[in-house]
Amino acid sequence: MASKPEVVEIEGKHLSLTNLDKVLYPASGFTKGQVIDYYARIAPVLLPHLKDHALTLKRYPGGVDQEYFFEKNATKHRPDWVKTAPIWSEGNQRNVNYILANDLPTLVWIANLAAIELHPSLSLAKDIMCPRSMVFDLDPGAPANIVQCCQVGMWLRDIFAHFGLQSFPKTSGSKGLQIYVPLNSPTNYDATKPFAHALARLLEDEHRELVISDMKKQLRVGKVFVDWSQNDEHKTTVSVYSLRAREHPTVSTPLKWEEVEQALKKKDAGLLVFEAGQVLDRVQKMGDLFEPVRTLKQKLPKLDGIAKAAAPEGGLELAAQAEDSSPKKTKKSAKLSPRSTPKKRSRKI
Repeated sequence: MASKPEVVEIEGKHLSLTNLDKVLYPASGFTKGQVIDYYARIAPVLLPHLKDHALTLKRYPGGVDQEYFFEKNATKHRPDWVKTAPIWSEGNQRNVNYILANDLPTLVWIANLAAIELHPSLSLAKDIMCPRSMVFDLDPGAPANIVQCCQVGMWLRDIFAHFGLQSFPKTSGSKGLQIYVPLNSPTNYDATKPFAHALARLLEDEHRELVISDMKKQLRVGKVFVDWSQNDEHKTTVSVYSLRAREHPTVSTPLKWEEVEQALKKKDAGLLVFEAGQVLDRVQKMGDLFEPVRTLKQKLPKLDGIAKAAAPEGGLELAAQAEDSSPKKTKKSAKLSPRSTPKKRSRKI
């Protein structure tokens, strides 16, 4: 029998929380009440990353082992204090009213919908064509796993360092690793998407034994797919600190690069699996490792022919251009021409 709704007051807003005892993660007994509690406790570091971003919800009303659905258009049955942003949809030929999770009451209300996963746009809702960051989703094809993603992620890190750009890793909370390059400066997807595609091509050219940039799943066996296509106004990537609908309540967790290096060195995928309680403890000790992703201002280098660089063999051209345009050279990333990556960064797995 369903438990009675519990009415709570949060920051002056009244919410009716329902079915708190319902188990949403059967394998671990993690309940809806625990999902809500996690989101309420992680809110101080999560909300700044969601603020003013159009949010897509992935809802699991029956639990993670049951049917789910994506919700872009905010439900009509919502409190009047839940803010939304109208964004024109070419496919639907109408505005879609996306939720803006800007405060704790809204986040708790979302969690009460059994919206286990949160998928924000890379852009602010008010400027939907301007991505705040560039992202690479590293997706392993079995038998490859997150350990191989760590190697690819470190190669990406070195390329970005060569451009004078900082990058930040997080787990997907599922199988892979995601690398973010903060921009937080005027740009558009016409710049970031071909740039990301070119870098994926470059990695594939240099490391064909491990990297694939083609989306065909049959080509991914034993390799890491560098998904550059997430850099698009129509795509979303799971939010940092979001729960994932896996067997256990794992979380998309920000990492230190040293942790990525350690997982690769030990070849231990388990070192990069974090559940809700562990993530709360990490934040208590480390703070928000992903804060620079929303605050650090960086600009992509202006490379001539960047679109051409995304074509087959184009990554080689990009590498040569990078040599000429890099603001600085370091021993770690002095050259990016094929096969010239430092040996400690390019060993096979």
